[in-house]
Amino acid sequence: MPALQTSRSAGRFCCGRSPYPLLPRYNRGMVSRLPSETAELTRRVRLEARRLGFDLVGVTTPDPPPHLDVYERWLGAGHHGEMHYMATERARERRADPRRILPECRSILVTATNYLPPAAEGTAEVPEMQVAAYAVGDDYHDTLYDRMATLVAYLEAEVGAPIPHRIYTDTGPLLERELAQRAGLGWIGKNTCLIHPEHGSYLLLAEALLGIELEPDPAFEADRCGSCTRCIDACPTACILPDRTIDARRCISYLNIELKGAIEPELREDLGAWLFGCDICQDVCPWNLRFAHPTNEPAFLPRPILQAPQLDAFLRLDQQTYAAELKGSPLKRPRLAGLLRNAAVVAGNSGERLYANQLAELMRTAAEPIVRQHAAWALGQIGGSVAQAALADALSWEQDQTVRTEIGSALQRLESGADQPG
Repeated sequence: MPALQTSRSAGRFCCGRSPYPLLPRYNRGMVSRLPSETAELTRRVRLEARRLGFDLVGVTTPDPPPHLDVYERWLGAGHHGEMHYMATERARERRADPRRILPECRSILVTATNYLPPAAEGTAEVPEMQVAAYAVGDDYHDTLYDRMATLVAYLEAEVGAPIPHRIYTDTGPLLERELAQRAGLGWIGKNTCLIHPEHGSYLLLAEALLGIELEPDPAFEADRCGSCTRCIDACPTACILPDRTIDARRCISYLNIELKGAIEPELREDLGAWLFGCDICQDVCPWNLRFAHPTNEPAFLPRPILQAPQLDAFLRLDQQTYAAELKGSPLKRPRLAGLLRNAAVVAGNSGERLYANQLAELMRTAAEPIVRQHAAWALGQIGGSVAQAALADALSWEQDQTVRTEIGSALQRLESGADQPG
């Protein structure tokens, strides 16, 4: 999974029609079995999970997480930024005890799925615009939820009874990576990602809280990061903290996805070419360089607009194209205004004056002030006669004071001699 898991939609209770026929036995509530039966059932569930496409599968108990204090300190320091839903009393209570989510819970099934697309393999030259590897295909929330629902349906068919359960795919109040570590799927690296010694960290997690006992796996106790600090050293915004958490307020993935307002000026250049998300701390990890391999899962392969994403196409993105080309894509999360804001920042960081006309068009036509504000900043970064004329023209009619301030700062930067018109 990317370093920051922040989706806020509520976990769903699976009650649809099972593709597996229920056996004649039927017992309401939690399902009890003998130890030998539990071990055999767990073995069959593992096999079915692999058949369905999960790369890793493990089981842990619903006991309270032993490292909850780290999460509470993270919240107390305000490192969650504007993701206020993470700090509500209800969310904190549920993260402290999974049984607050499902009182009948007796085990938690945890899966991990490789999402690395072929395009992300190798060390090719950095493109003009980048999208996090997990986001180039379909939305993993839908893909993994449906797959996990099918696995739970299989389990219900095996025991011949409905099983109380809740399914999550980065969609609810669970400390997912800690659960994955407890289920034996890897260790939590310094970059906060779950790392498996044979798969690396390009993994998406999904969980099923189950009202049935499965045989738990031993926790993955080893820390194989050792003295390596490549992820920490490579992070442009220095957001990776010593306690294996992230200051989300400085994380590129937070800034270009979760943050709905203006990106702080001092952080805009650090976004570089990242339109959506960021993979830097994973790209430099030795475990990925050695062991990560591309997925064959069709849902995670790049859709046409993201096979070789072009910045000019996103600077021109309108509502119709946005709705058609990005239907079912993670890129819908920041909405159109957020993508245009991000594209403007990427254009400004490129320094390429060929984008000046498109940025000037955004200044004239974008309905949202947040887009015009970042387009003004980008024009100030690019410079040149076209940029300067566009800024001066916009200042004559712009009514939003925040945008006017940004225009004034950009013009002052150009007129002070920081840029030579061309």
